[in-house]
Amino acid sequence: MSEIDPDTLLPSDRMVQQALEGEVTQIHRGQQYAEEGDTFGIENATFEVVAVEKRTLGDLTDADARAEGHRDLEQYRQTLERAHEGFEWDDGSEVVRHRFERLE
Repeated sequence: MSEIDPDTLLPSDRMVQQALEGEVTQIHRGQQYAEEGDTFGIENATFEVVAVEKRTLGDLTDADARAEGHRDLEQYRQTLERAHEGFEWDDGSEVVRHRFERLE
């Protein structure tokens, strides 16, 4: 267990703010950026990474998209396409889900 910089896990100021407000409780990334038990701080709040799991884009659901601050999976796909030049959704692409909880 270690303390990580929130920017390592959350790639934008918007997501950092959404985590602080409880709107974002997980993020899928192309590789693993944290271990279970790692913590990070945002302002006066501390968060703990409670689960790290390998998945594929095809595993994602609307509930996953909402946990990442999106309306639904289609909006999540569109966000990824805008954020990553040349990105094409492939259900078989491997991703890593990082789930976290606010401790204080």
